[in-house]
Parts: sequence; C-alpha cells; structure tokens
Amino acid sequence: MKCAIHQPQFLPWLGYLHKIVSCDVFVFLDTVQFKKNEFQNRNKIRVGDESRWITVPVSFNFGDTIRETKISDTTNWRHKMKSTLEQNYRKAPYFEEYSGNLFNLIDKKWNDLAEINIATVKWFMEAFDIRTRIIVASEMRKDGDDDVNSSPTDRLISICRDVGADVYVSGQGGKGYLEEEKIDKSDIKLEYQNYLHPEYRQCYTYRKEMFHSNLSAVDGLLNCGGGREGSRRLNLL
Repeated sequence: MKCAIHQPQFLPWLGYLHKIVSCDVFVFLDTVQFKKNEFQNRNKIRVGDESRWITVPVSFNFGDTIRETKISDTTNWRHKMKSTLEQNYRKAPYFEEYSGNLFNLIDKKWNDLAEINIATVKWFMEAFDIRTRIIVASEMRKDGDDDVNSSPTDRLISICRDVGADVYVSGQGGKGYLEEEKIDKSDIKLEYQNYLHPEYRQCYTYRKEMFHSNLSAVDGLLNCGGGREGSRRLNLL
C-alpha cells in the first residue's frame, strides 16, 4: 500500500493533489511546527499579468504546530480574498460552478489553520473526483509520539508503519533531506513523485501573456473544470 504524508496547505497547487492521487492513503501532517512565509497559510493565484499571494492571517507562538495555529480575524481578510478571486476569475469558464462552495469555505469560522487547510483540500478532492483515503495525523498519533522533534525520515517511517503502508511516495524535494538508506532498512520502498505541470488557457491569455505555473489549483479548476475530465486535463490522473 502506498502512503504520502504532507503538511496541510491552504488551497495547494496541482502537484499536491497529484501526490494524493498517486497513493492509497494520504496523511495530513498537522502535528509539525507551523512555518511562516511558506504555503501553509497562503498560496498564489493569477492577478492580471502577475502571480500574487492570497493569505489567511494567523496568530501563533513560536513552536506552535499547524493544528495549534489560530486564524486571526482582526482584519476583514475573507471579504478581501473573495473579492480578489472574483475580480480575477469571474470570466473563467468554471467560476460560476465552483466559486459558491469555495466562498462558503472561506466564510466559515474555523477553529485553526489545519482545519481550513484540510477543508480546502477535501473540496479539491471532491471537485476532481479524487477518492484516496485520507487521515489526519493528530487524530491517529499515540501518546508519546513526537512529530515536532523527530527527524523527517523517522517520522515518515513511523507513520507508514501505523497505517500499514509498505511504499512511501515523496515529492522531489525529499531528495534533499530524506535518509534513503534508513528507509530501505525499514523495509519501506521509497518512490519519488513525478508530476508534469500542464499548460492550459488561463484568464488573460487572450492578451498572450506567458503561462503562469505552480499556482493554487484553484486556477486550474476554474479554468479547466473538475471531475475526471478536468483531472485528465491537469495531469492529475
């Protein structure tokens, strides 16, 4: 059985969804430390000729896990985010079909960052008809497990054993930090994901701007549609 493990991200890119498709069980690693200025509380969309961030503001103390990181409501970020999405994607072919549910997710009062992130991933999975089994690490880890301080390799070996997986699917970035020999000795096979990002017609491409890749998957969904057909267009299958 193949397993992939990743921190829950906000409206993640297509490669994140491809990793989910590539395995039998996917674990949301919400028990590790929150990292500022990465993709845990923000992602990029296309705004005119540029790629720009949309961000969920958070309140946290150093060392807090993603599950412990709270959403900050000191500003009206929800209205700003929805307005930005509408202004830049209202002419996308599938905006009307998917924007309502997306805006409902943004409007909901979430307890913590992990919760909204997992909800957006589940929304993508439903939209693209992705049926991989998902597990939330904080709901499965045993007393004494230390995902914050353990090494990435020891952590993934432990989780793979917990879910009964004998194959671990890693992103290409894992080549820079995973201890491959230790994984091999644990009798878990290591596979690296190979995702080929497609090019497709984006909003504004009628003005012949260069294609913008590695955006939030919301760009692909609103421009190419969902279901199995949308998944094929976006190289998720």
